[in-house]
Amino acid sequence: MSNWETIIGLEIHVQLLTKSKIFSSSSTSYGSSPNKQASYIDLGMPGTLPVLNKSVIKKAVEFGLAIGAKISKKSIFDRKNYFYPDLPKSYQISQLEFPIVEGGTITIVDEENVSKIINVTRAHLEEDAGKSIHSDKNDCTFIDLNRAGTPLLEIVSEPEMCSAFEAVQYMKKIHNIVTFLKISDGNMQEGSFRCDANVSVRKVGDRNLGTRTELKNINSFKFVEKAINYEVKRQIEILEEGGKITQETRLYDENNDVTKSMRSKEEANDYRYFPDPDLLPIEIDEAYILEIKKSLPELPEVKEKYYRSEYDLSDEQISILLSNQDYAKFIDEVIKQSKIEPKKIVNYFISSIYSKINKDNLLLSKNSFTAKDFCLVMDSINVGTLSKNNLKTVIEESWVSKESISIIIDKYSNSNEDSDLIDKLIKDVVNKNKKQVEEYKSGKTKILGFFVGQVLKDSKGSDPSQIKDKIIKELDAI
Repeated sequence: MSNWETIIGLEIHVQLLTKSKIFSSSSTSYGSSPNKQASYIDLGMPGTLPVLNKSVIKKAVEFGLAIGAKISKKSIFDRKNYFYPDLPKSYQISQLEFPIVEGGTITIVDEENVSKIINVTRAHLEEDAGKSIHSDKNDCTFIDLNRAGTPLLEIVSEPEMCSAFEAVQYMKKIHNIVTFLKISDGNMQEGSFRCDANVSVRKVGDRNLGTRTELKNINSFKFVEKAINYEVKRQIEILEEGGKITQETRLYDENNDVTKSMRSKEEANDYRYFPDPDLLPIEIDEAYILEIKKSLPELPEVKEKYYRSEYDLSDEQISILLSNQDYAKFIDEVIKQSKIEPKKIVNYFISSIYSKINKDNLLLSKNSFTAKDFCLVMDSINVGTLSKNNLKTVIEESWVSKESISIIIDKYSNSNEDSDLIDKLIKDVVNKNKKQVEEYKSGKTKILGFFVGQVLKDSKGSDPSQIKDKIIKELDAI
């Protein structure tokens, strides 16, 4: 396959984080009963008129500024005409000739860890269609129109990615930006972030693009990578056997790890685009753009470099902090207030607060637990008055309790009696295990785990790291 090169372009559909739909007041909340969130406007009933949700403009401009794009001073909504059962109006309101965002770049790293710039063609506003639910059991298709009219920002890249790895890196960068700026919740399981991948192959050195296929509606980084890799292999095998690639739309079957033909696609579908007569053009002045630019926080790419160089955080730690602007703000505030090493602060945060938020689907911004509270908890652990084993318990209780954090910490703190007990247990274990003491003295430091385990048997809830420090002190004194 070294004689072939892959060309990939992505169209990413981002559901904008709004309470209501793009042209109606219907709710965008997830999980309602089918067809409970579809108004007369969403259903395209005669006599209804769409009214633009102003907040979608702000979110589109925020994204454009974040990627260094040109914000169009004038953009127009068009009708994209086609018939499908989950599209009640028989047209989708979108933007063709005059999108709200033009250009921009995303910087990724390739498989050799070399920086590569991917150009963004455009990002435009549009409404989502409903959902078709195919039932083999009933031999029919059900239609749920709750999603009809949900606001989307479609982000279209240039065909400049050369591998599934690069496509995933690009997709992750976009996901980081839209979630960090709260443009979208980025929930891929709920369909808030999904992509279509246009994939083609050509012989190395060939300037002409090969015939492309479109992989539709993929909603996972893992599946994007698998779908593209399968499709590349499939296309190369067909061409090497003398066949031709059919331009078509294909679906990825994750159960069998294959792509399957969905429908053929001609060079250009005649969607009969024309400006929507019910919607005025969007006109944006420079003052509005400058106002939004001033309100933007430090962008994920800048914070990522800072976290890596200044705090030596791992990729996983950085990814968690940049998945939500509230997390980064919280950590930045804690680091300012605390004298504890930043990497240790982040570890404490991830193992306690983040794990709770993730498990119980909570919002950090909706809780009264402050950066100052977290500093008090960590300081207590650092000086040994609170066991690390009680960290999660303290966070759990502080989340629901009206008591001050000091009272909660005091409730679970290690007393002098506990410390005296541990000291006694350590002396007993050391005295009873002379052979292991000799092993430690001869340089076999791994034996420390044995001593810690013996003490922990009789001191449940104690902090292993503190016990280990005390044991080392005791052994070194012999």
